[in-house]
Amino acid sequence: MKILKVLVLSIFLLLINGCSTKDKVEVYNKPAIYWYDQITKEIKNQDLEKADDYFTSLSSEHVESPLLKTSMLILANAHMEEEEYILANFYLDEYIKRYGDRKNSEYAKFLKIKANFDSFSHPDRNQQLTIDTIRNTKEFLSEYPNSVYNPMVNTILVKLRLANLQTTKEIASLYKRLDKPKAYKIYESKIKKSALNDANMIKPHVPWYRAWFE
Repeated sequence: MKILKVLVLSIFLLLINGCSTKDKVEVYNKPAIYWYDQITKEIKNQDLEKADDYFTSLSSEHVESPLLKTSMLILANAHMEEEEYILANFYLDEYIKRYGDRKNSEYAKFLKIKANFDSFSHPDRNQQLTIDTIRNTKEFLSEYPNSVYNPMVNTILVKLRLANLQTTKEIASLYKRLDKPKAYKIYESKIKKSALNDANMIKPHVPWYRAWFE
């Protein structure tokens, strides 16, 4: 009797495993529009992981599809909305790499500047990224002097320069407290040369629990 129960249970488990294996059969060799529809569907469902997987299928099965361009920008925007800036930048970098002529790159380069700007929760902790993004904004304004995105890019540039100036002031103050006159003079010189030095800046508020470590 016990042997019969074990056999029944084994058959039952085999049936379950068989069903689950069928459910996990991968879909492949579909037209580009199928993968594109799945990408947009999962973005609407807020499942970006699945949307990324479908993009992988689209890009591997349809290398020359014009839907790749649109998919990259849609996914970049979707990841920006979710504050997933590393993934957003991945799609933007790929877009610029593949379709990097001047006309096609304008919107992608603007989005990349915006993604980097939006990623600054604490600009003072990543001064190099601030400096790199300032350089990118200047390059964009030079390359696209009549771009419709320039008002926003100019605003971003001013905010980044103010943030960088504030960081420079904090570094100078730190060297002064540590009695490092040479280092202090270097940063003090940078402050004096800044065109925004006389700006009436409001110093960012630092919560008490961060102030201990700043």
